[in-house]
Amino acid sequence: MRYLMTFVWSFLLVTMLNYVAGSIANIPFDFISGAIMSVVLAVFVLIISASLPEGPVADH
Repeated sequence: MRYLMTFVWSFLLVTMLNYVAGSIANIPFDFISGAIMSVVLAVFVLIISASLPEGPVADH
């Protein structure tokens, strides 16, 4: 479920950012580039979350 929601949220946020930034720059909305970037972002977030430790880190 964590993976699915990561993809859903990245898709929604990147598509919204793509639309707003395109409107400000006066360029046409391109759905495919937003979808590709959302998949890249979701994979990046999942890699970062897998590399972080689960519990508190002990001081030495």
